[in-house]
Amino acid sequence: MTVHTPTPHLARQTRLAGLLYLVIIIAGLGTELGLRAPLMDLGDAADTAAAILAAPGQFRLAIAADLVMALCDAGLAILLYLIFRAASPGLALSAMVFRLIQTVLIAANLMVLQAAWLLISGAHQLVDANALALVFLDLHGHGYDLGLVFFGVNSLIMGLLVWRSGLFAKVFGAGLAMAGCVYLIGSGLRLMAPEWSPVFAPAYALTILAETAFCLRLLFQRSVRAYSAETRSLS
Repeated sequence: MTVHTPTPHLARQTRLAGLLYLVIIIAGLGTELGLRAPLMDLGDAADTAAAILAAPGQFRLAIAADLVMALCDAGLAILLYLIFRAASPGLALSAMVFRLIQTVLIAANLMVLQAAWLLISGAHQLVDANALALVFLDLHGHGYDLGLVFFGVNSLIMGLLVWRSGLFAKVFGAGLAMAGCVYLIGSGLRLMAPEWSPVFAPAYALTILAETAFCLRLLFQRSVRAYSAETRSLS
């Protein structure tokens, strides 16, 4: 029989994880939909360059927000490992590794945006800098989806962890697993069959719902019961 003991320290970690998760969701959606998307038209290099040059602060703020999101993602990966390691050390470690891989890919991918800015701003005098910059902006989207492949695996593992741990309701685990499937399918389509991506795009609303629900559950968690040392030694 599984024995649980209350721990205020674990509850604090859970609330901090919820706070970081909230920052990630706000920064991620705000950056992509509110800051970067209005400036980009992947079908028109000249208009995209003009829009970015007209709002350089907005474009740079989007890069900064992505960097904040990556930093919070690294912290969240560690916190979730600390929260769930007693329930299943192997799964918790695997989830942390896959999330950190995604974080590294997203952070490194910001250099692609910086390259596009250098071309558009005239830092490098090329014959068709705007067209090349558009390639980099499109490449950033593909790099983001590559990171989501690893995040999709992380979400599947986290779903299993939440389902098995007993620390939270199983519905949150099912939601995270569903989000993982959406990320994997969506990224696969973007990389392998891009013509189907617009058709599948509405499914990402499910990931927002599942992750926001889990984020709020973490943020407003008042107490968490962790596995006792005796139980861990028997598992």
